[in-house]
Amino acid sequence: MKTQETLNIKAVTIRDGFWSPVQQLVMETVIPYQYDVMDDKVEGMDKSHAIENFRVAAGKAEGEFRGMVFQDSDLAKWLEAAAYALALKEDAALEEKADGLIALIEQAQEPDGYLNTYFTLKEPGHKWQNLAECHELYCAGHMMEAAVAYRQATGKDRFLSVMRKNADLICARFGTGEGQVRGVPGHQEVELGLLRMYEATGEKRYLDTALYFINERGRTPEVLSGEIKNRGWFHWSREQEPSYNQRHLPVREQKDAAGHSVRAVYMVTAMAELAALTEDRELADACGNLWRSIVDRRMYITGGVGSTVHGEAFSSDYELPNDLAYAETCASIGMAFFARRMLELCPKGEYADILEKELYNGILSGMQMDGKRFFYVNPLETVPNVSGVLPEYRHALPRRPEWYGCACCPPNLARLIASLGQYAWGESEKGIYAHIYLGGQARFSKAGGITVDCESGYPWKGDVRYTVRPKNENVSFFFAVHIPGWCGRWMVTVNGKEEKTIPRDGYAYIDRIWRNGDVVDVHLEMEPVRMYANANVRAAAGCVALTRGPVVYCFEETDNGGGLAALRLPRGSALVCKPGSIANSGVYLIETEGVRIPSTNSLYSAGLPEGEPVTLRAVPYYAWSNRQSGGMRVWMVEGS
Repeated sequence: MKTQETLNIKAVTIRDGFWSPVQQLVMETVIPYQYDVMDDKVEGMDKSHAIENFRVAAGKAEGEFRGMVFQDSDLAKWLEAAAYALALKEDAALEEKADGLIALIEQAQEPDGYLNTYFTLKEPGHKWQNLAECHELYCAGHMMEAAVAYRQATGKDRFLSVMRKNADLICARFGTGEGQVRGVPGHQEVELGLLRMYEATGEKRYLDTALYFINERGRTPEVLSGEIKNRGWFHWSREQEPSYNQRHLPVREQKDAAGHSVRAVYMVTAMAELAALTEDRELADACGNLWRSIVDRRMYITGGVGSTVHGEAFSSDYELPNDLAYAETCASIGMAFFARRMLELCPKGEYADILEKELYNGILSGMQMDGKRFFYVNPLETVPNVSGVLPEYRHALPRRPEWYGCACCPPNLARLIASLGQYAWGESEKGIYAHIYLGGQARFSKAGGITVDCESGYPWKGDVRYTVRPKNENVSFFFAVHIPGWCGRWMVTVNGKEEKTIPRDGYAYIDRIWRNGDVVDVHLEMEPVRMYANANVRAAAGCVALTRGPVVYCFEETDNGGGLAALRLPRGSALVCKPGSIANSGVYLIETEGVRIPSTNSLYSAGLPEGEPVTLRAVPYYAWSNRQSGGMRVWMVEGS
């Protein structure tokens, strides 16, 4: 059932006008900065204690556990980001730093393979007793992913050996066999970690245990709800709704995305990968149902998912408030994971469309353009003296903070951007796929061995060139190029001649005998577009949003003056695209003529005051809040 393989990160070299500077920022600024934060070296910031917890657990320092119950996962994601950075570029100092942390982790591990500093230091008598709340399996999953990435990047086995002991302990403990305990993680992630371990080692028990955790969820709800009552030990002292961690129904019966959004998208990512590996059509269909629920009815135009602060969760269909949006950065990252695995199941353009929507909007908005501030929550509208101030709006901050007590998003974002090469390409025995336009080079091992060079000005320009270099001359294979769903007019040429290609499932398939140096040019018509929401989306009624290519735009008070709610965007006004700059980074802006409704002394009036003509400027959503503080909105009221 698996239609294609994702390329190893070392098989992709990125030289891209848009993404290379972002990756460079992550490698040179974000990763070192995050290490210093986790090592409590940044002045004026609350202590993370993430590294110190391991020093104490390893017997290298005195003290007690500090931080969230899942504090270990921050360090795991940092190590995974560091591994991908090392795969991109050798860095002896970074590798030495990572090796030192891995040694600490090994020393903190208990003899039976157990690894979790919270329980080692704070609650040694309560291991495995509260899977619902306490994230033991979640932390283990992130450590497994980091260990596999580090082995791929450096060839070193030490970290992988540590996590094999931990994975073996988990596999032996959980299941339906004799002497095993039934249970599922309260926060899905270990399934993904076990699948990475299976990928790296070929040990089938890792695959089987990942599948067990997915199959068990929702079959026995009392496993999570009853364990706390039966054992009499709480962490946060509250009972969770079954839907909060997707245990209200067996996963194959779930039709609507529900509960905590990050948990949900991590779960469906594992489901999609397992469906491909085990050729489980029923599981694949369940993934398709949940994809439709999210993408068709519960996703913001920016790719944000999880619309309510209550439980950081999905809400009901079409309930997508702009100023109260939650849209956690980690949830957008999880949607990118999900889209990638759905592409492996079936190469459909809609999956690549969502992948690029997340990358250029919902994910990138989570990081300041200097790499030192981060959004956990990504609202689509902020209002001065309301957003981040009033109780019900306190989560929707108008400025990115430096760090968080719950700092899951910053290192998650770092690992995603550092591993970007794994999302751009796919290969099968019969051909290759270009899912997103990413400048650089990709080296394929299947279909006879192929190298493809890509030159791209995306997302600002719609011209992309591929130079194909097969290992042997006169080799026949297909080259499938994604044609984005936003593009109404496009053309593909091969060696300067138009290729009469009819797209299939969002891809232009070029099936021919290839010679070294053949050139494929893709031209996408790229103009600003007015977008309208489904009539059921109350928060966008009577409003319009602007996009250009994959980029969603927003309006800031910095460019348009205070009181954005007083602005109107007439239906007939021309949209003019022009180059500009934000935080010393080149962007494309959209300008148009609009109207400002003047304020009056009366709270209400019988007639609408006459509007004043103004020039409106929109900037890429990912770049908002990088200048002066002020209001922002994605959806602008349409009208004169």
